[in-house]
Amino acid sequence: MARYQDGESVSGARGGGITHPLDGVPGYGELVEVAPNVYWSRIPMPGKLDHINVWLLRDDDGVSVIDTGMYTSEAESAWTSLIGQIPGELAIDRVLVTHMHPDHVGMAGWLVNLQPAQFWMTRMEYLTCRTLESQSLDEGVPESFTGFHRAAGWPAAAIRSYRGHYGNFGKRVYPLPRTYHRLEHGQSHIIGGHKWRVFVGSGHSPEHACFYCKELKLLISGDQVLPRISSNVSVTPTEPSANPMADWLASLRRLRAEIPNDVLVLPAHQECFMGLHERIDALIAEQEGSFEALRELLRRRSARVVDLFSLLFSRPIPEDDPLIFSLATGEAQACLNYLWEANELTCSVDAHGVCWYRRSGI
Repeated sequence: MARYQDGESVSGARGGGITHPLDGVPGYGELVEVAPNVYWSRIPMPGKLDHINVWLLRDDDGVSVIDTGMYTSEAESAWTSLIGQIPGELAIDRVLVTHMHPDHVGMAGWLVNLQPAQFWMTRMEYLTCRTLESQSLDEGVPESFTGFHRAAGWPAAAIRSYRGHYGNFGKRVYPLPRTYHRLEHGQSHIIGGHKWRVFVGSGHSPEHACFYCKELKLLISGDQVLPRISSNVSVTPTEPSANPMADWLASLRRLRAEIPNDVLVLPAHQECFMGLHERIDALIAEQEGSFEALRELLRRRSARVVDLFSLLFSRPIPEDDPLIFSLATGEAQACLNYLWEANELTCSVDAHGVCWYRRSGI
């Protein structure tokens, strides 16, 4: 199920019967109008996936931007080109961010600094981003963080690599604006004469915002629902006993109940698509299949978190890549925490601090 760089699939999730009604995609720093006054562009980012989709909503006196890209020189160049193409030479007056991952929030501060604009984010996403930014100032890696990875079965070399990359979050995010406007579930924004309602989910991140326009039949889904890859749902060392997988599944079911199936989904990565309900059903079914595979494995033997990678992910997870290894660890731990909270597992800790999981009653 997991992906890395906040966008690239590790498992290769299936599409689930969706369709892609739009021909072509915009190039970096180019604009494509997908609905009246709703524009699609792409900003480059590092990694195999290589892009994030961003959305520009044109009003009479300004433009609202939804998501921004990771802070890089290539993203700066793409935005400079993009701003010069805005119809009517309007200025950006609102920057809205779905969630706090660097490829979504990374250029927000840069845009607000370039063209003074209101900055909108949910409260937990804003505060979590500020917390992660501050880790770059830490004098060292907290022992509880290395202990979390040691408990998952990380070898010493992987922990050393993690120490060297700790605090890198702040390098991929331009300094966040020090004031913000709060996005909340059910809130409405009138942009371009149309009402956009905020839907807030969780699991992939603390308070992920989506934007739904009933009149235009559009859903800007961020990473909550993607067409051909699945959202990384991870436990982190900050909250090792969290159950984000339960939050993510509940959010998907609530999104399915609240948003009709006939919307055109504008996701953060890959292509726009139709078939929201079918895609959600496929994501939930795939995750339930992963749980069942875990149950079967842990009936037969005890296992560490790192022992589950070959079962859960359809590609190798190299321990010398700290980002991929960390995200795979976080998602495997999320699956275990989900089953643990359902009282389906036991856990024993060996003399080296490593956790070994097994089905209850075995």
